[in-house]
Amino acid sequence: MKQNNALHGSNRPAQNGHDAEIQAPSGHDGPEVSSVAAERILDAIQKLAPAILARVAEIEAERCMPSDLIDKLRSIGVFRMFVPRSRGGLELDLPWGLEVIRALARLDGSVGWTAMIGISSAIISPRLPRQTYDLMYQEKPDIIIASVSTPGGIAERVPGGWRISGRWPFASCCRNADWMAGLCVMSEGGRLLLGPAGDAGPPLVRGVALPASAWHIEDTWHASGLRGTGSHHIALQNVIAPEANFFDFPAGASCEPGPLYQAWRHLQSVLIGAVCVGIAEGALSDVAELAQSGRQQLRAPARMRDSEMLQGELGRIEADVRAARAAMQVQAESHWRHALADTLNSQALYSEGIQTGIWIATICSRAAHACFTLAGGAAVYESSPLQRRLRDIQAAAQHAMVHQRHYAEAGRMLLERVA
Repeated sequence: MKQNNALHGSNRPAQNGHDAEIQAPSGHDGPEVSSVAAERILDAIQKLAPAILARVAEIEAERCMPSDLIDKLRSIGVFRMFVPRSRGGLELDLPWGLEVIRALARLDGSVGWTAMIGISSAIISPRLPRQTYDLMYQEKPDIIIASVSTPGGIAERVPGGWRISGRWPFASCCRNADWMAGLCVMSEGGRLLLGPAGDAGPPLVRGVALPASAWHIEDTWHASGLRGTGSHHIALQNVIAPEANFFDFPAGASCEPGPLYQAWRHLQSVLIGAVCVGIAEGALSDVAELAQSGRQQLRAPARMRDSEMLQGELGRIEADVRAARAAMQVQAESHWRHALADTLNSQALYSEGIQTGIWIATICSRAAHACFTLAGGAAVYESSPLQRRLRDIQAAAQHAMVHQRHYAEAGRMLLERVA
């Protein structure tokens, strides 16, 4: 399936999109360096597009990304985008990084999601103690971490560290990962340790990261959408890990000084939003291509491309997708300005980012469904990319970080502001 670059293809972030009064921290060279590196990656993705599109059926059937495609994405710098320059990474500005994720998701949802997971590894890993962080990156800058934010394990204090047992779901990209990480409820002497709120709150939860070889992958990822992400369960059974492999969650300090690494929770929703925008753009391109093929649907008075009804619906869908992309870009620019100014780590901005992510996922889901409907019976076949786009966007929109329930927090904060 070819890509119609006329649909949203050239609207990349403005290079002067940062407020003049905010200065980049020492060692960050500003948006110009990011734009050059990102443009090179985007151009390389365009060249790789035919090879990726030719293998989407294989990716779905295997339920994970082929290792050679992972290697190709590595070779063009995708998994170095958010890695610190001190580690051989590119340390791109956030808005440019989202453009790369969006471009990959537009080709295929599973490819975009897998890339997003690998790219965000560099945002999570600085939570680890310096010695373990150094160990992670000693061989290459573009490692992939499959991480799970569900507290699926128990860590019991023992001499020399902690004994861990547990099972964690949704470990996207685990078959391609170099390291894996999950959250554990901490225990000592058979008693759960108190969390920051003491007796009044939940027990202490911390993250643990270990090389991928330490984990067992359970083949559980038989899913409706994002089938190629390999989001299986991962497990540990009586594995001893030293203290140096644990990190505080969610507010642990970063061992890296860059703006990307100060408030990683705030970036999760906009990263997912970039995947959703890419999938919706892909669906819009697919249905436009189908219409341009000369197809005339059963009992329709005109070919699809000549139907005013279809033209009007396409115009409405495109408006929705453009609005979703604009929201993604505005939120990314806002988060990045605050990150540069070291003011991102606030509950208000966290809530704002999730609110935007939910809205983007909702609008993009609606757009993909509308594209599927416009295509008629042709879309129900597995050979149609539209059925895959629809399944992928629905799966992405089910993620906890863009779930509708989080609107309540934004509403509560609004009421507090106007009280």
